[in-house]
Amino acid sequence: MHPNEQLIARFYDAFNRLDADEMVACYAPDVTFEDPAFGVLHGAEAGSMWRMLTGNSQGLEITTRDLAANDTDGRVHWTAKYTFSTGRPVVNEIDATFTFENGLIKTHVDDFDMWRWSRQALGTSGLLLGWLPFFHAKVQRTARGRLDKHQAGT
Repeated sequence: MHPNEQLIARFYDAFNRLDADEMVACYAPDVTFEDPAFGVLHGAEAGSMWRMLTGNSQGLEITTRDLAANDTDGRVHWTAKYTFSTGRPVVNEIDATFTFENGLIKTHVDDFDMWRWSRQALGTSGLLLGWLPFFHAKVQRTARGRLDKHQAGT
């Protein structure tokens, strides 16, 4: 197995154990993370997001498949099963891509179907509105607001 494949596997193994510190140790200090829920995060913001998510997770189960990496980039498909803060069960299917630098993850981009996620996590409002750009923007503002509060320790 390529060392960068091992790095990705280490990241998701730590995620499954809710070990955000180990996840963050896989990232370069100036990492860039992006996904539909949080938008673009840089450096310590990404680590704070993982600490917040693992600290608040309910019944989280992570599985991976189709992991591949070489010296410069990698990818994996991962599934997150959990209970969202609304009490609704979610099974989110995510395609992740990575770039590497000095044996660490330099960029991490998660891509998933926001409408599918919102239907599960938010119910009727997600079903009716989850495909609309303004709804995606509202989800990002809410997620970023939660992250800002987490970072501020409130």
